[in-house]
Amino acid sequence: MTKSLNIAHRGFSGKYPENTMIAFKKAVEIGSDGIETDVHMTKDGAIVICHDEKLDRTTNGQGFIKDFTYDEIKKLDAGLKFGERFKGEAIPDIDEFLDYVKDKNILVNIELKNDMIHYKNLEEKVVEKIYEYGMKDKVILSSFNHYAMVKVKDIDISIKTGLLYEAVLYKAEEYAKMVGSDALHPYFPAVMNKTVVDNIKKQGIAINTYTVNEEKDMEKLIQLGIDGIITNYPDVLGKLVR
Repeated sequence: MTKSLNIAHRGFSGKYPENTMIAFKKAVEIGSDGIETDVHMTKDGAIVICHDEKLDRTTNGQGFIKDFTYDEIKKLDAGLKFGERFKGEAIPDIDEFLDYVKDKNILVNIELKNDMIHYKNLEEKVVEKIYEYGMKDKVILSSFNHYAMVKVKDIDISIKTGLLYEAVLYKAEEYAKMVGSDALHPYFPAVMNKTVVDNIKKQGIAINTYTVNEEKDMEKLIQLGIDGIITNYPDVLGKLVR
């Protein structure tokens, strides 16, 4: 059985402010196999790292990322709401992130957050950045917007893609084949079944599940042979995987 990869969700987000450079660096420091992160686009076309469409939950800003310029976004604090000691952590841009991970031996899962808001040419711009930093063989792109994943394959068929979903899909492996995707990225309860997992893996499709924070769930998914487990607590999962 292949070892399940330990993928840090938004970096080491259980103990550090999500999607900040300190969260990414701490994930690497503890030996995570991968990092999952999210990208949006600013008003002036810069690609920045944040989970929500709006700034309100994680920063001292308010409103939609799409309505701010890159310079305005970079002035916001993305650490303070997590704790006073993280004051001054900024929202990273894709260059800062990729420049950091390019020489690390880890998988990078970039979620394109274009399911609620349509960011024009986000797919093309992210693919360009992947090549700019020599990351093609280390990156998988994912999205809840499966049209975006088809578009990525139209741009460059060699870029790996993963389909995010929550439902218990019937014959998910056939759907993945139809879409041309390399992986399925389900909410983990959707694949807590050996037959479902075996059917998907027989078709050569990887399974990376989100967001798994309880040890009992981690253990079950490891036993099922899930390829990648996305967690806020890569320290906990790391011990189980080892």
